[in-house]
Amino acid sequence: MNTKLLISPQEITSVLAAKPLQTVIIDTRSPEDYAISHIPQAVNIRDFFTYLLADSSPTGLQKLQAHFTEILSGVGISGVESLIVYEDTFNQGYGQSCRAAFLLKYLGCAQVSILHGGYQAWLRAGLPTTNAVPFRESSRFKLHPQSDIMVTTAEMLQAIDNPGIIKLDVRDRDEWLGLSSSPYGADFCPRKGRIPNAVWLEWHRLMSSSSNIAMFRSKAEILEICQSVGITSNSIVYIYCFKGSRAANTLIALELAGIKARNYFGSWNEWSRDFSLPIDSRVI
Repeated sequence: MNTKLLISPQEITSVLAAKPLQTVIIDTRSPEDYAISHIPQAVNIRDFFTYLLADSSPTGLQKLQAHFTEILSGVGISGVESLIVYEDTFNQGYGQSCRAAFLLKYLGCAQVSILHGGYQAWLRAGLPTTNAVPFRESSRFKLHPQSDIMVTTAEMLQAIDNPGIIKLDVRDRDEWLGLSSSPYGADFCPRKGRIPNAVWLEWHRLMSSSSNIAMFRSKAEILEICQSVGITSNSIVYIYCFKGSRAANTLIALELAGIKARNYFGSWNEWSRDFSLPIDSRVI
């Protein structure tokens, strides 16, 4: 089945009308925001935003898989459903709905879409909301890991001196410059800097907020911006940020532009904590 990567509020209503029992909407916002109002029938899974992969070794990845297998089973998701994820707005939640989509695809879900523009786009469309929590019977999630979209620390280390793989840092400016280690505070991680030989493209640049709601730019615009840092439609790109969230947002943009990319999901949170790994720590 050809599943749209980005879906509009109006398209969601059509999908729900056509196959309500085969569609699950996932709200990635905080439980507090979800309790105030959300899209009808949406389930809240905050762990898609909060879970940190501290170890991308096989053991660490197995823990991640087990964690989300339990959560998805608990809300009645088996993996064969059409899944639609959303956050409040792309430029405020660090790309958390894209992070959720990435994780769902990694876990083996084939039909995953992202609400383009997030909850704010839903509200602007004047569509109904609720504070009712839906009841869903538990099921057994069927795990089918897709390792080809995930970059491990070992793979990133091997790629450092490979000019055929672009190491793309999409963090905010202070993080790239080596002034801060994370969005959670300058000294949240033990080291500041960059993965050696990385190039920088701040994730915000691939979105436009001309309507006051962040949306991805057009394919032509994304390609033009990527070309400014040496990325073309023929490039192989490993993307990283702090915890794979802004990287997932960028991954969606690159996918829209036809650029092959993978997400180093452990990102700076994992890399900076392993002192055996090289970093470029110059303040630039």
